[in-house]
Formats: sequence, C-alpha cells, structure tokens
Amino acid sequence: MSQQISSPPKASSLPAPSCIETVVHTQRDLSWQVASNLFVSFKYAWCGISYAFQTQRNFRIHIGVGALAIGLSVFLHLKSVEIAVIGLTSGLVLALELLNTAIESIVDLTVKQTYHELAKIAKDCAAGAVLVSALVAVIVAAVLLLPPLFALVLASISP
Repeated sequence: MSQQISSPPKASSLPAPSCIETVVHTQRDLSWQVASNLFVSFKYAWCGISYAFQTQRNFRIHIGVGALAIGLSVFLHLKSVEIAVIGLTSGLVLALELLNTAIESIVDLTVKQTYHELAKIAKDCAAGAVLVSALVAVIVAAVLLLPPLFALVLASISP
C-alpha cells in the first residue's frame, strides 16, 4: 500500500514590508530550501530584523534604549569590557524580541487567529523571556552606569 505525500496547505501571507527587496521576496517561495548562497542567507536575516523594526514597537524601544545605554557608557568613559557587557545584554534583548516575534507569528499561523490556551502560554512565555532579559539589561546598565553618572553630577555640583 503506497501513501501519497501531499504538500502542506499554503497559508495566506501578509503583505511584504516595503523595504524588503523584490529579489528576496521572489526567492521566499523556496525559502524552505537551503539558501543558494551566504548573501541570500544574510538578506533573509536582514528582512527579519527589518520586519521587526517596522512592526514591533517594543523592538524599536529596545533599540533606542540600548543605543542610549551604549552612548552614555562611551560618554562616561567606561572600560571597554563594561561597554561590551552593556552591548551584549542589549543584543540579547533584541535577539529575544526577534524570537518572540517569530513565536507569535508561528502561533498565530497555527491557531489561525482563534483562542487556544496553549497558544496563550507559548506567547506569554516568549514575552516573559523578553521581559526577563530586559530587566537584567536594566540592572546591568544601572550597576555600570549609575556610579560614574553620580560622580559626574556630584563633580559638577561641588565647587
């Protein structure tokens, strides 16, 4: 008895963001295959980052706060290692925000916009991971930035 293997049903796709190049968009039909070269792989990754930036308010907020923290650390002349730690924690928050966006999209695709308790758990846990990383990043930034910032303020106040 032979079984026929059918292809999975195609989901309706959202309109592509305007910044995604036509070359990449036309190649997405075969994106389940290995990318034809490294350049195409990087284009796919950039499309994901671009999509998150355009559609996810929290991703834009995290970019702004991370840039502010790194800029402040450079202004305060922190050690290279301290700046790197702030950069790594900021990067972790952004990476988890991208994963959160991916998980939310997959869940929405799977449950087709209907409520399911397991979908809620998956989305809430992914959002929780972002929250935990953001709180850790705030603590790291506070530990590294507040002492020199207070010293600068006190130095400008005292005669």
